[in-house]
Amino acid sequence: MEELTVRGRRLRVVATLVAGALLLAGTFWGVDDDFPFGPFRMYSTAPDPNGDAKDTRVEGVDTAGRTVAITEGNSGIRRAEIEGQQQAYESDPSRLSQIADAYASHTPGAAPLRTVKIVIRWHGIEHARPTGDYRDEVVAVWTRP
Repeated sequence: MEELTVRGRRLRVVATLVAGALLLAGTFWGVDDDFPFGPFRMYSTAPDPNGDAKDTRVEGVDTAGRTVAITEGNSGIRRAEIEGQQQAYESDPSRLSQIADAYASHTPGAAPLRTVKIVIRWHGIEHARPTGDYRDEVVAVWTRP
């Protein structure tokens, strides 16, 4: 086995110090986008033990009046994609028509959707335990003209 040269040891020490400085700076002043040198707040913070828990879903109402849960399986759209663009759907609910189109292409035998909505179910939490209570909040609605 060969030993590291003096130059090689110095490079490793400098790289370690630079990485340590970036981690330290990211800890105090970083944001999620700086990951891995900034905090990943999803894992570094805790929710309020008495705050409601959010559960987002997409629902459609077909032409027969039945409510249909829109899932990745029947639309090809993941819930995370909806949640990530929720503000855009709230600002322009007509974008929900794309979900109706995706549902139609993935489930050709199903009745077409006349309404699509994003619903947030807020589950009650007390002392970090579910209470069994919930309330639904509709944040965006599109209806076929």
